[in-house]
Amino acid sequence: MSVRGAAVWAMAGQYLSFAIQFVTSVIISRFFLTPAEVGLFSVALAAALIASVLQDFGLSRYVAGLPRVGPEDIARCSSVALAFSFVVAGIIAAAAWPMAQAYHEPAMLQILLIIAASYLFIPFAVVPMALLGRTMSFKGHFAINVGGAVAQGVVALGLAAAGYSSLALAWATLANGAARGIIAQLLRPALPWPLRFEGVRPIVHTGSRLTTLYGIGALGSRTPDMVVGKILGLLAVGLYSRAASLSDQFRMLISGAIGSVFYPAFARIRDRGEPLGPAYLRVCAGYSAVVWPGMAGLALAAEPIVRILYGEVWSGVAPLLSMIALTEILLVALPLHVDLPILLGRSGRLLLFSVIDTSMSIALLVAGCQWGAEGAAASRLVYGAAWFLLYARFLHGLVQFDGRQLASIYARSALVTLAAVAPLAGTYWLWASPAEIGVFELLAATIAGGIAWLGMLALLRHPAFADLIGLAAHLRLANRIPALAAHRG
Repeated sequence: MSVRGAAVWAMAGQYLSFAIQFVTSVIISRFFLTPAEVGLFSVALAAALIASVLQDFGLSRYVAGLPRVGPEDIARCSSVALAFSFVVAGIIAAAAWPMAQAYHEPAMLQILLIIAASYLFIPFAVVPMALLGRTMSFKGHFAINVGGAVAQGVVALGLAAAGYSSLALAWATLANGAARGIIAQLLRPALPWPLRFEGVRPIVHTGSRLTTLYGIGALGSRTPDMVVGKILGLLAVGLYSRAASLSDQFRMLISGAIGSVFYPAFARIRDRGEPLGPAYLRVCAGYSAVVWPGMAGLALAAEPIVRILYGEVWSGVAPLLSMIALTEILLVALPLHVDLPILLGRSGRLLLFSVIDTSMSIALLVAGCQWGAEGAAASRLVYGAAWFLLYARFLHGLVQFDGRQLASIYARSALVTLAAVAPLAGTYWLWASPAEIGVFELLAATIAGGIAWLGMLALLRHPAFADLIGLAAHLRLANRIPALAAHRG
């Protein structure tokens, strides 16, 4: 499958999964769970996700980097995945009682035990998805991701409506893991049986380095909910986690799925001995041209979006969402900051940068919490600026991209972003304030912003414009092929 074809399937799976998860979260938050109940689950999940870095143990990257994959390689990787699933589940289960005591929340014990059980299904999906990704077979990824999202949504809604409170979200996490494992094995069987541990030294060597790296990164990305919950309480973390989740989901909706395509694509460029700089600039152009307007629009529309979707009880999410969404603009300006160093054998230096990165994130968050939930969200903006300065020089030396061309891309993306948010800003100024704007006015301003965004891309001859046109053409062709085949038949 071509890179564009893989991107189409990856995006389709991401969009549909996002839609399912988003609708589920809106219904649950509006009708069934309070911010404090969501906050309780968020803290428990954040603690579990720190241990979850062991679940993959670098297997996806290891499988993608093998020149050839035989039955023995699959058996070894599946066995390692199964072994580490028990390690992860054991760590989370062992942490359940101390976490419940630390936060004075007895219900956290049961939530963490259920989440721990969900990780026992992870090995049944890890290796099949790595094998599918290796061959760019992202149709399989589509089925696995969407199937997991459906199972999670159905269980979450059913149990929340039945009064299971935060436990509904925990059982939904278990359902997601089980569904993904079953579907993955149906599509690309790779059962970890019989167990095969001889010859796993290269896997352990690669996995230990990557797991250390991912573990440090997880401390920075997963601890905010725990820090906010401990310092400010469950209500504050419920609001903060909802804002962070909305921002993250929206970013993933726009661009997250495509990222899974880039690693094998850059591996091909490296193997051909071609320079990575021009390709990296195209990636930067695509991310900034698409993600920047989306996140700026989300920041500007935060108040009406929260009011319309979640109701007044969640109104405290809006200012936090605006600041966290703007932070994403900084964090996507230098994409693939982890993938490319790993691909090019610079994981040792990346580890040092990750330690500095994580230390900055936690220190700034703790400082920001002294001013409440809004201070915690504001600290993300400061962190985003520091993050950009930290990685800019590192990636430049690694990829050797043209700095002037990147600056030109940023400038054009900034103008595109201003064009995209101008209709909504004008609506606030001339028609209705954020507290008064309705669904139809918001939708009209969004559509007008999309038209202005596309027009400005074409006017400025933004590098991403040709790629977007090519992607649209690929989608049209993909839709025509079944019809042509049926006609010929």
